[in-house]
Amino acid sequence: MSEQNPDLELSAIQTILSALEPLDEEAQQRVFTYVLQRMKLPVSMGNLSNATTDVSIAPNIPATTLTPALAVTDIRTLKAQKNPRSANEMAALVAYYLAELAPVEERKASIDKSDIEKYFKQAVFTLPKVAKQTLVNASAAGYLDSIGDGKYKLNPVGYNLVVHGLPSKQKE
Repeated sequence: MSEQNPDLELSAIQTILSALEPLDEEAQQRVFTYVLQRMKLPVSMGNLSNATTDVSIAPNIPATTLTPALAVTDIRTLKAQKNPRSANEMAALVAYYLAELAPVEERKASIDKSDIEKYFKQAVFTLPKVAKQTLVNASAAGYLDSIGDGKYKLNPVGYNLVVHGLPSKQKE
């Protein structure tokens, strides 16, 4: 392993601690688990509990330049942050929310028409006339992939839309 700049490591540690500080212990564990999976590192709470907790080596870095992460606790908050402009974008948002951000007991990898109805209502987004057709349209737009039986899952295009493309930049 090549030598790392210790200042970069300390800065990364401070950023992580600042982002996790407002979260409760359960949420912190979910974040760590997700990040470890995303980085394709072994996920084990044993790994976390055996890690040193002595942060006395880190200087007090002012957090004034750090932007705190926006906490998303429900679909309505996510919709307000991302401001989808169409039912297709909203369907991608629902799929993302249920796969990535929903409380653990609500998470699922695919969505169907009942999810469109439920989460469009919760987000106070205009209900489509035919929820099933919204999924078909979002799939045709490239945001979702059909997995059969009326179920759809978020694909990389939909993920990138939600994470990187929304809210869309308004042309002035």
